[in-house]
Amino acid sequence: MASYLLDSGLVIRHLRGRRWVVRLLRGLGKMGRLAISAVTRLEIHAGMAADEEYATQKLLSRFVTCDPDRNTADRAGDYIRESRSKGVTLSVPDAIIAATAVSHNVTLVTLNQAHFEGISGLRIEPLPEDE
Repeated sequence: MASYLLDSGLVIRHLRGRRWVVRLLRGLGKMGRLAISAVTRLEIHAGMAADEEYATQKLLSRFVTCDPDRNTADRAGDYIRESRSKGVTLSVPDAIIAATAVSHNVTLVTLNQAHFEGISGLRIEPLPEDE
């Protein structure tokens, strides 16, 4: 199974040719399998231009896609409820991505650590916004 779950921002930057992200993902790939949430796959497809389809599909084929199950859905809902009780808004996509990482016992690699702060059981590998 995978060692790291990639957040959408990393995949987008890879597709845009950001060299430091390409190098980072190659390095992480040497340390273990890379995965994405089904939500990340959805977000990438939603933002894809027609002329980007081949490159996008080629990149996505390199990742394990983790599909949400009922436990992941329940956990994501709990995260949203817990965040709301603290006065914090957690988006549905971010909640599902976090729940997927926890359910699959992998580390989430993200450029947006603030989106995931305070989520119990979530391991995060934070990265700078851009280099």
